[in-house]
Amino acid sequence: MVDYGIKYWSNDDFIIEDGVVKVNHKNKPSLLEIVEEIREKGYKGPLLIRFPHLIYKQITQLFCSFENAIKEYDYKGHFKAVFPLKVNQMPNFVLPLVECSQNLCYGLEAGSKSELIVAMSYTNLSSPITVNGFKDKEMISLGFIAAKMGHDITLTIEGLNELLGIIEVAKEMGEPCPKIGLRIRLHSTGTGVWGKSGGINAKFGLTSTELLEAIRLLEDSKLLAQFSMIHFHIGSQISDISPLKKAIREVGNIYAELRKMGASNLTCVNIGGGLAVEYTQHEDSNNRNYTLSEFSGDVVFSLKEIARNKKEREPNIFIESGRYVSANHAVLITPVLELFSHEYDEKALRLKEKNPQLIAEMLDLYQSITEKNAIEYLHDSLDHMESLLTLFDLGYIDLTDRSNAEVLVHLIIKKIIKLLKYKNHNEIIRIQEQVQERYLLNCSFFQSLPDYWGLAQNFPVMPLDRLNRRPTRSASLWDITCDSDGEIAFDAKKPLFLHDVDVTKEEYFLGFFLVGAYQEVLGMRHNLFTHPTEFSVVFDDDLNKGYEITNLLEAQNVLDVLDDLDYDTKEIERILKQRIEDAKIDEDDKKELLGQLYVMLSENGYLRTITKNGE
Repeated sequence: MVDYGIKYWSNDDFIIEDGVVKVNHKNKPSLLEIVEEIREKGYKGPLLIRFPHLIYKQITQLFCSFENAIKEYDYKGHFKAVFPLKVNQMPNFVLPLVECSQNLCYGLEAGSKSELIVAMSYTNLSSPITVNGFKDKEMISLGFIAAKMGHDITLTIEGLNELLGIIEVAKEMGEPCPKIGLRIRLHSTGTGVWGKSGGINAKFGLTSTELLEAIRLLEDSKLLAQFSMIHFHIGSQISDISPLKKAIREVGNIYAELRKMGASNLTCVNIGGGLAVEYTQHEDSNNRNYTLSEFSGDVVFSLKEIARNKKEREPNIFIESGRYVSANHAVLITPVLELFSHEYDEKALRLKEKNPQLIAEMLDLYQSITEKNAIEYLHDSLDHMESLLTLFDLGYIDLTDRSNAEVLVHLIIKKIIKLLKYKNHNEIIRIQEQVQERYLLNCSFFQSLPDYWGLAQNFPVMPLDRLNRRPTRSASLWDITCDSDGEIAFDAKKPLFLHDVDVTKEEYFLGFFLVGAYQEVLGMRHNLFTHPTEFSVVFDDDLNKGYEITNLLEAQNVLDVLDDLDYDTKEIERILKQRIEDAKIDEDDKKELLGQLYVMLSENGYLRTITKNGE
């Protein structure tokens, strides 16, 4: 059985049993069972499935890990956390997150006015709100309004001008005033794609000189008592724990120095995000070199040591790990529309009464292959193919001969792979990269997996079923956009093998996992493909099947997508109707065309897949 590295990336959220992927929770339904249920209701195209219980699982694991470390090291500070809304602002994620974390000190982080309104609306008054990013006077005023509502809100200052804005608004609006945080521009940096978030040239934060000026401004304006937090962030998806430990030592010393300068209400250190998610499907390419337990233990121990050495109180610990909390709750399911090598079957051969000698020899190779001679015949067929292409370029064979050569070499390779599928021949491994199977998926990578397109971020991918059968085809995945970048190419170093399936007779689905962080909010409407149809799976022991499908949000239809782009859809409908009316066809045909047109306008833009029986 090929497990597609599920033991590395799934965190036991999903398992393989009886040849299918199952949700490892309660009655363990298979993903295929869930997909078939929703498709029976008429929802085609790509699907995004949310599992709210996994949100709760991640939050509780995060809190338990830090609370265990606090207990182990007899740490005197408390642990608090916020979810950064930029990672996933979708209501079908945010609302379950807020609901399942009500008994924890878990709030929301906002980086814009719109996000702050969401945080003010849905965060419990007993849970924290932090506000990061650049702020104008209006956004600062929103923070004061939140404080007057009773929210525990901290405005994190990214620059001295923002602090001047807070001082001005405080004079105008008076108490209660939000708590004030200062973001530190550390010398320490992170690693990987997002490492530039830290370091002296980072986009955000105050230098040491600016910190001293900020303290003076707070003292002069009698707002030093509101200064309660320092914040840093060395980047998302921290792969190596060492830079984080270095950053904590640096910020811990800054914390102690600021308290000695009179910032007696400074009690919190916000370590930002960066807790990495393991995306890899391959043992030798891990995305992080630490566990959650090691991460929390190092943070707690480092801050305790600094506080002890500096003879200061141990600070409360804040964390803003959004990717860790959200990534695993969502799975993208996409149907396979076509395997392109299926055009290379025996029916595609157009053999002549008298074929070129090399074609005749290739046909004989195909008909004579055995396990014993497979590798020899593989070499012969590839040599013949090269020779035939040269003959075509020189004008000695025609297009039909070239087509027959292409079909035969693919038939030979497929037959050899089938014969030797349980053997690890180096030649077979090498040839897999040369003769990839191209799987056409009914989705847009630009819409649903933008980090793959933009950052070459890999996401775990696997079939939903047939997992008790050995996959034999080296797979490259193509989306349906009109763009060459809409491809996940076969990588010999991180190979993906899939099954040889006739999708005209049976359905084949792929699942992309860990897509719950950033992908929805960054997804773009390239070629005007909209978001997938999405829904949540909520487990309930009182139901016969053990779960229910909720929060169904259908993919937008064609007219809605155009309306979002500010097209006048009424005018579009009028023009199309008029052009059918003006067409030189009979009235019955006009009515039929108009009916077909309205049906198409009411559907989403994804391709309509075949039925299971290919009807």
